[in-house]
Order: sequence, then C-alpha cells, then structure tokens
Amino acid sequence: MTVIVLTNCPPGLRGFLTRWLLEISAGVFIGNPSARVRDLLWDEVQQYAHQGRALLAHTTNNEQGFTFRSHDHAWHPVDHEGLTLIRRPNTQSSSNGPSAPRKGWSNASKRRRYGKG
Repeated sequence: MTVIVLTNCPPGLRGFLTRWLLEISAGVFIGNPSARVRDLLWDEVQQYAHQGRALLAHTTNNEQGFTFRSHDHAWHPVDHEGLTLIRRPNTQSSSNGPSAPRKGWSNASKRRRYGKG
C-alpha cells in the first residue's frame, strides 16, 4: 500500500499521479504500485513539486510495518532505536529562551478561595 500526500503542488503533478494511484481526497493519493514504480513516482514528485510539500508512506517489512519519506516538509523523519519517529520543529520563537511561568495564584484558585465559583 502506498500513500502520497501533496500540499501546494502544481495541478499537473496531481494529474500525473492519477495514472497509477487513486486520488481519494484533494492531494491524497493511494494505491498499490510495485516498489520500482513507487520509487519512480517519488522521484517525479520531488522533481516537480517546486514550492509544494510532499509525503510518501508505504508498507514495508519492519517493526512498524511502514516507512515514510518527506519532501520540503518542516517535520522530518528521525530513526530512534530502530523506530522511525517524526521530529517537529520547535514553535516557540522567543529570543530569551523558554518563558518562565507566571507567579501568583491562578484564576481557578482565586475563585475557589473567595467562593465565587
């Protein structure tokens, strides 16, 4: 089983993939091509995706039962003791590092304390 997900890719690439895979939703393609055809399709996707992003997931004989590849995506696959996990980028954009928790009582504790809730 092979799944390819395209985001912000040219319509011609979507049309190209419909020759071998079924488009079940906008930009989501699924099918069961041979490994050779799957690798050739992925090469075409990487070449013609331009500014878009692409993900490929397919079944394989490993612990998880599948593997995946990404093209121009912020989330990257990382091998961790034989398992492939996704590393997401840190969304905090603070120049001073992580923000410290605010001091004082929470709103819930204030309501409980003064009997207003």
